[in-house]
Amino acid sequence: MTFDNARDLAIAALLVRTFGRDVLVLLRRAAAAGVRAGVTELSRERTGGTR
Repeated sequence: MTFDNARDLAIAALLVRTFGRDVLVLLRRAAAAGVRAGVTELSRERTGGTR
């Protein structure tokens, strides 16, 4: 392993350690928004409503 690879791995580990929880929160929010949009679309199709 070269010094450059070791340095890149150390920086990546630091970034994951620092921002890992924030990324998980953002992914959960994005998933929740997708679910809400899907439920809205399903309920719109069942009632036959349009915008």
